Amino acid sequence: MRFERREHRPLYLLIVTPVIAVIAALALAGILISIAGAPVLDAYWRILIGAFGSRLSATETLTRATPLMLTGLAAAVAFRARLWNIGAEGQFYLGAIAVAAASSRLLGNLPGPILIPLLLLVGAIAGMVLILIPLWLRLRFSVDEVVTSLLLNFIAVLFVSMLIDGVLKDPLAFGWPQSQSVSDHAMLPKLIARSRLHIGFAIAIALAIIVHFVQSRTVFGMQSRAAGLNPGGAVFAGVPLGRTLVKVACLSGGLAGLAGAIEVMGVKGYVTTDLSPGFGYAGIVVAMLANLNPLGVVFAAIFTATMFVGADGMSRGLGIPTYIADVTVALSLLTMLIALFFTQYRIRR
Repeated sequence: MRFERREHRPLYLLIVTPVIAVIAALALAGILISIAGAPVLDAYWRILIGAFGSRLSATETLTRATPLMLTGLAAAVAFRARLWNIGAEGQFYLGAIAVAAASSRLLGNLPGPILIPLLLLVGAIAGMVLILIPLWLRLRFSVDEVVTSLLLNFIAVLFVSMLIDGVLKDPLAFGWPQSQSVSDHAMLPKLIARSRLHIGFAIAIALAIIVHFVQSRTVFGMQSRAAGLNPGGAVFAGVPLGRTLVKVACLSGGLAGLAGAIEVMGVKGYVTTDLSPGFGYAGIVVAMLANLNPLGVVFAAIFTATMFVGADGMSRGLGIPTYIADVTVALSLLTMLIALFFTQYRIRR
């Protein structure tokens, strides 16, 4: 028995693969649920009801999915070009604190229609700046960007902590470590009244469509895919590898920084060190579940948010740990990686 690389991957295989991976993950997680003494189908039904069983739960799930879409896009864009950006968490926080600083110190007096786009741009630029550091180290000194981008996450969070405990600390927070709030007219409009679902959800979907178009229909998209498939061949074909990676890094870091900006302007209104429950790291899982497809990221983010939000209702109803959701998402990633392997290779006797 041997593995043989496929010369062509059928379209149906690429579509069915994520579905099979998720079903396999749910089946494996079901074993743990049954060991915990709960009926498996009832547990998954309670997750679904907990995530979409009411107007409140549905809007909360979609609100939770919004930053996951953007960090998932950030990872998908970078990984497609074989730029291993593991620093979306730090870029998320830097985008968030840049928005809080710009709103409270520089741009807070501008009217909303001008202020909101400017702050979103500020957040995106902050994310770009952070990712360019590990990219420069890779291009200049051949330093592995997996290590540098990962370590920069901790530096970014500590830097944000220093700011919200110092120059950006809110004097009205009664000693609680949080930044000054963004101005009221900098908050994103709500998509549904009396809910937390904001226009950032629509922005994330629009960006997924735009990124899909860029990757599939533009010269830059072709160059980034070539850089990921075969860097040496891309250079031989005339692709400016360094310049392409810089563009990819700016797009990836900008999306992650934008996620932080939208979370502050759409939900919180200020920055704390627990602003993200791991959106940057979860974005990697989302990107892999989507097979690095920008449109697939939307569905993968909603699936991930459904597991996280619905797990609370399952835990309350059946008395089993909410960590089952984390296990299910992790299993989904593992089964997806295995499924992706078999989309690239076939077994020959």
